Order: sequence, then C-alpha cells, then structure tokens
Amino acid sequence: MNFNIREAMEILERTPHTLTSLLSGLSESWLHVNEGEGTWTVSEVIDHLIVLEFDSWMPRLGFILEMGEAETFPAFELYAWPSEPMTLEQRLQEFRRLREESLAKLRLLFEGEVDLEKTGLHPRLGVVKARELLSTWTVHDLTHITQITRVMAKRYQTDVGPWIAYLSILKK
Repeated sequence: MNFNIREAMEILERTPHTLTSLLSGLSESWLHVNEGEGTWTVSEVIDHLIVLEFDSWMPRLGFILEMGEAETFPAFELYAWPSEPMTLEQRLQEFRRLREESLAKLRLLFEGEVDLEKTGLHPRLGVVKARELLSTWTVHDLTHITQITRVMAKRYQTDVGPWIAYLSILKK
C-alpha cells in the first residue's frame, strides 16, 4: 500500500495553484476548446472540480467515517455546474477557497485517530474504504490536470506538422 495522507495532501494543496498558474490570463480560445462531442472544455473541468470540492470529497469522507456501511452515501450530479456565471479567474478563486476549506477540515480530522480502512457504501461502486476515497481524490486532481493540458495541446494538433511524431500528448 502506497497511500500516505501527508503525501496526498502535497498534491491536493498544489492543485489550485497549479491550475491558476497554468490558466490565469489565457485567451478565451484556450478555455473553450474540447476534444469533440461530449467532452469538456477547460472551463467545464474547473466547474467540475468546484462541484466535487463542495459536494463530494469531504462530505463523502465524513459519511464513511460517521455512517460506515449503514447507508449508501448520497450521489451527486456529475454534470452540475456552479449556478452563478463566473469568469475563469472567479472559478479558480472559488476552487482555491473551497479546497482550502476542505484541507483545513482534513488537517483537523487527522489531528486525531482516523481509521482509513473504515468502509462506506458508494451508490454505484459498493463498499469503498476511506483510504480509497482519499487516494481517488488525489489521482482525480492529477487526472484533470492531465486532461486540461491534453485538451489545450490538441488545439494545435493540426498545426505542429511532422513534429506530431514526437509529441506523445497528441497521440490517440
């Protein structure tokens, strides 16, 4: 088992800064590109991160630790977006604010004893462990950072010419 809460938090703490550094001040054309029908734009990925920060990670961890397998924890709407229209800068700021709140709660929780092997019931996956949820949260951040850079790179896929052979991010 590789999971270590302190190491996971190293990633979770850096994600808002990473995204802000990568995306702040970019032209709108970078933010609204996607990979085709049914895929997300950069802006939609940020919206998704906001929704999950609010509805998923810490609430589900709390549910596992408090309820165990007594009840299935509530599902959330994967494609729900923040209700207020926001600029990208506002989205990034909201994500950073929510993540800071989540991390503060997580630090407080880990000041005591936490049974990371405690299980809960996911509505689709069945029995899941607290450790698995925290690992997934960390990998989820890395997945969406990768997705954002891949989507942005594909904007120039037809423009790189023969160098495409050396650009693994553009290979299908």
